Amino acid sequence: MKKKKEGLGWIEWMRGWLYLAYEMLFQRITASHLQNPMPLPSINDLTCIVTGSTSGIGREIARQLAESGAHVVMAVRNTKAANELIQKWQNEWSGMGLPLNIEVMELDLLSLDSVVRFAEEWNARLGPLHVLINNAGIFSIGEPQKFSKDGYEEHLQVNHLAPALLSVLLLPSLIRGSPSRIVNLNSVMHYVGFVDTEDMNVVSGKRKYTSLVGYSSSKLAQIMFSSVLHKRLPAESGISVVCVSPGIVQTNVARDLPKIVQAAYHLVPYFMFSAQEGSRSALFAATDPQVPEYCELLKTDDFPVCAFISQDCCPTNPSEESHNVDTSHEVWEKTFEMIGLPSDAVERLIEGEEVACRYGAHGE
Repeated sequence: MKKKKEGLGWIEWMRGWLYLAYEMLFQRITASHLQNPMPLPSINDLTCIVTGSTSGIGREIARQLAESGAHVVMAVRNTKAANELIQKWQNEWSGMGLPLNIEVMELDLLSLDSVVRFAEEWNARLGPLHVLINNAGIFSIGEPQKFSKDGYEEHLQVNHLAPALLSVLLLPSLIRGSPSRIVNLNSVMHYVGFVDTEDMNVVSGKRKYTSLVGYSSSKLAQIMFSSVLHKRLPAESGISVVCVSPGIVQTNVARDLPKIVQAAYHLVPYFMFSAQEGSRSALFAATDPQVPEYCELLKTDDFPVCAFISQDCCPTNPSEESHNVDTSHEVWEKTFEMIGLPSDAVERLIEGEEVACRYGAHGE
């Protein structure tokens, strides 16, 4: 029997870090052909949900989609801050066109009950959803290991489990909005990530927990799950699944950094993208007409990973480890166990059946 892989080989690990350094130094050059802000096509008929849209990249995505005519739903933990933002945007926009079509709904990714409540409330409208942008994420640099009230390591829950649950539960609305898209904001950090499916919470002691381990493995798990989802969704459903890298961006992910590291972080603004620059790949993945064709092409070719769009808005290849089909299927099975859904939930939801989740009002 083949010995189970317990981590990245040192060559893969080195390659990952070199790639990260390359991205950091050259992302401005590779993306120099892009305009800022990115011009968007007319999207008056689109309904988009953007998670974590009160700050950073999510805030830019929500504002630019709304200004291009989309109906935007800000799915956020802090609804007061979101409503204040909308007020500000409406004032700045007045006289430039019709009032922005934005609303706020509460969603806390640290609570899987909250995710189920949000999805039920949205699906009950029986309206279409054209784009789900899973933007919210955390990277608690240097912090000790923390767990959600659901008992999962926080990076794993916010960056992977909760968006996975949200994507699956919103399938009925995405089918109504077909052709529709699920856009996951990923990170170049996944290149140094490794997922141990028997120790997703990093508690066994096999690997020492650091915030870097928590973050990078949660981002890799997201790509692996997305790749299986992309394959499981039949072409007739018309749903495309895309992961994007925003590049290395100066956002308040750094709010958790120690003061001295924050100072260093602010010394390199030339290399780093602003939130507006970081939002371009997600906006591209959400609105470009060729994205569904590209996803379909990957599916027909039976490519092992889903579409991955780099910060320069070009398709690229995610890490070597993300191509590991066996691990991806294990991540898929394990994720369904953890989020309290049956493993055939996708197939059943596509057929129009009801699926019960362990979380939310119908849970135990």
